[in-house]
Amino acid sequence: MAEESPTGGERTEEPTSKRRNDFRDKGQVAQSKEVQTAALFTCILLFWIFYMPTFWHELVNLLKAYLQALGEFKVDQASVLRLAYFTVQHAGLMILPLLLFSAIIGIFSSYLQIGWLFTTKPLMPDLTKINPISGMKRMISKRSIIELVKSIAKILLVGYLAYSTIFNHFGEALLLPDKSAAETLLFLAQTSAVIFAKVAAALILLAFIDLLYVRWEMEEKMKMTKQEVKEEYKESEGDPRVKSQIRRIQHEMARKRMMAEVPKADVVITNPTHFAVAVRYDSDTMEAPIVVAKGADHIAMNIRELAREHDVPIVENPPVARLLHKLDLGAQIPEEMFKAVAEILAHVYTLKGTVTQ
Repeated sequence: MAEESPTGGERTEEPTSKRRNDFRDKGQVAQSKEVQTAALFTCILLFWIFYMPTFWHELVNLLKAYLQALGEFKVDQASVLRLAYFTVQHAGLMILPLLLFSAIIGIFSSYLQIGWLFTTKPLMPDLTKINPISGMKRMISKRSIIELVKSIAKILLVGYLAYSTIFNHFGEALLLPDKSAAETLLFLAQTSAVIFAKVAAALILLAFIDLLYVRWEMEEKMKMTKQEVKEEYKESEGDPRVKSQIRRIQHEMARKRMMAEVPKADVVITNPTHFAVAVRYDSDTMEAPIVVAKGADHIAMNIRELAREHDVPIVENPPVARLLHKLDLGAQIPEEMFKAVAEILAHVYTLKGTVTQ
């Protein structure tokens, strides 16, 4: 059953790219902690296998240094401080590679899941989290119950793997008192390696299952109601009614600018009633006549009326009017129409008593 939103309505619609980006900006991403746990445990285990000889060698040298200085050691404040500094320095250098490797694995495992993400929004104070009622709801929420079940399941699984491995080698463990210290250490190391390998495999399996669940859960959380989709469209694209009104205003302004060019035209060519095209030509500044206004039906009638008011000649020529009406405003007359338009302009100039050059 689809989840219901707080504002009502079922979340049945797939999240939009804007919705996904909003969630990501808030730090709400499909990130599994189990993946990081499994990656850290497995990689550190492998790293430790290769680093253990070096670590053991450094530890032996440190213990030798302690034993060599034991006879000359004096218990006073300065000696204790030097010993503490020596211990912290060498122990820090010994575990530093392990710490650096752990940090790299943690960052890398997070990057593989969600990519590069840096946001401070999750750190911003949220007063709703202080509300004790909301806090109780979070404590007993579905998510908290699932996390509790996962933790218990992980503990039980790891405990079972350790118990079963030890139980299978219990007979060999009973013989350890009769074996040498080297054989005992080898047995413990081998048994521990088997346990760690099984635990690593189990954690990887749990991490894979948890990653699938977390991604599914995030997809369900990001789903939207039909109303939310409509509201987001209005926010991003604008209200259709407002956009329609803006387009109407823009068209009206463009029509007014076009009608203002009619009095400047040299001639208005008509169809005679369906089309009207106003043409202007200035031999000093123009290579060819241009269309300054055009329209059909009602607009054509307004162009004719405006032309009469300003004594702009009106010439009836249906074929030329139809062809000119297909041109854009401000476009020059194409070469194939030069002759027809030139004849009309020549006729107009003759009527005005003007001789064309």
